[in-house]
Amino acid sequence: MTRQMPVFRYHPDPLATGSVVVSDDECERCGHSRGFVYSGPIYSSDEIESLCPWCISDGTASEAFSADFTTTDEAPSGVDAAVHDELVHRTPGFSGWQQERWLFHCGDGAEFVGRAGWAEASASPGAIDSMLRDGWTEDALQHLSPEGDLTAYLFRCRRCREFLAYADSA
Repeated sequence: MTRQMPVFRYHPDPLATGSVVVSDDECERCGHSRGFVYSGPIYSSDEIESLCPWCISDGTASEAFSADFTTTDEAPSGVDAAVHDELVHRTPGFSGWQQERWLFHCGDGAEFVGRAGWAEASASPGAIDSMLRDGWTEDALQHLSPEGDLTAYLFRCRRCREFLAYADSA
């Protein structure tokens, strides 16, 4: 049974980012085969192989398995705790080289856009500046590749629409 993918405010296109993939596997929470499964990180003491996006979206997967889908210790100052809860428990995460981190801007969680190389990051106003503020040099960032050893993780502010990014290496 295939339905329209749930809407995730902080991860608007999990198919494009690879966090959700086409699959006939059954969800371990609801038992349905819905045509899509989550392929990102799951932080749980249970070993979970297959979850559908619907069970992530409604929070039942997180509740059933005491699972988190991204790691952010707490909401930054000025960000409502409900935003943090939605990001951790009802939003598909993404896989990075080291420890993933979710970015925040304008008092809200940012939308995860996906992995980016130099071309994508430099075409996204604000992304390079945010990585430079993290201590990266422009010379190093010119080696960014979406699938390479140095990758940018691109986000967009939900309010002002500025792009943000952080870089990570293998």
